[in-house]
Order: sequence, then C-alpha cells, then structure tokens
Amino acid sequence: MPDTTSPAVPAGPTPNDFASFYLYGLTNNAYQQSPDFDKFGELYKLVVGAHGGFSIASSFHPYQLLNPAGVSVWYTAFAQFYAQPSRIEMFGEMTLEKTPFLVAPPASFAAYNVWPDSRLTHTENPIFSRYIPFVIPFLVRKGPEALRWDAEVAAAGTDRERLSWYLEAVKDAVRFLQPAPAVLLGFGEFDERHPEQLIEKFMNCRELLR
Repeated sequence: MPDTTSPAVPAGPTPNDFASFYLYGLTNNAYQQSPDFDKFGELYKLVVGAHGGFSIASSFHPYQLLNPAGVSVWYTAFAQFYAQPSRIEMFGEMTLEKTPFLVAPPASFAAYNVWPDSRLTHTENPIFSRYIPFVIPFLVRKGPEALRWDAEVAAAGTDRERLSWYLEAVKDAVRFLQPAPAVLLGFGEFDERHPEQLIEKFMNCRELLR
C-alpha cells in the first residue's frame, strides 16, 4: 500500500521558529495604523512571499519598536499569537499552507522610547525631524525558501528595469499605510541583540538628504 502519510503539523511554536523583518523608509508621520487585512496580505506576499507569519498592523518610528523593558514589537506579536487558544492550528497553517495573519500591536507601542543609540533624535541629527524614519515590521515563520524581496533582487541581477518594476510595486503596496510623500528605502532583518544595525541603515542615507 502506498505511503499517503500527510506532513505532520509541528508541535511548536517558539520564538526561534520566527524571524523579524521590516521595510524601512522616510516619511512625515511614522506612526500610522490600518486594520485592512487584505492590503496587509498583499504587501506581505509581495515582500515576504510564500512564508507564513504576521503583518503587524502599523508603521512605527524606530524608537517605538522597543518598549522601556527592551521588549520588541516583534516579540510582542509572538506573545499575542502564543496567547491564542488556536495557536497550534494557526502555526500549522503558517507552516504547511504558508498562511499570513494580521496582528494589531498594543497601544503602548505608540510611546517613543529612545534607545542608548540616539542618533535618530532631532537634537543629534536635525535632518530626521524633516525626513522622519519609519519601519513596517513583519514576523515571519522561518523556512528554507528565500523571501520574495531577496529572490526578486537576486533574479534581477544587473537588470535595473526589472528591479525597478518590482520596487515600484512594493512602493505602491505600501501607500495604504504610508502615503506620499513617504519614500521607501529598503528591507532588512531586525537583530534584537544589535538593534543599532537598524539605526545604521538610516544613518547611511543621511548625506543624501542634505
């Protein structure tokens, strides 16, 4: 008799089953929210691709990403997910069906909490009072496949026209949450042990803003 055993649903979840990613850019109002599940789903699939996980239903200033206790908005999203009675079923959908979900962050993340790395403050770099950094976070179920962003960049290679088409599609998909004059700068992975790496991404573009 042929083996028709279905893939086993993992027993998890744990924080190690997920990775923290983000889009980042500049705007005139970093902290914006939306409950639009469909728009977040479109953005998630365009940027993350065939990986289960969570869109976090807000954009943030970098200094809103960690609370005073040092807990990140990504870890908080995991905790909200873990508190759900249906977490095992949801985790199975993320793993086997690559389902994306949407989670609303607690209102406490509206507060600014300046990190020890204060280079994005207005006093240290006044340019960031005019061009305000924003971040759109995603909590992604880890898997062997490349993320859509990485795959598109690799596939485009030196074909700037192909890459430009993809980046324009991402920029358009962001507009429901960060409308013009917001400018999208890129995509990255957040390292909770080295949050200053996120600050560095904005510092790297500072000279272009003058």
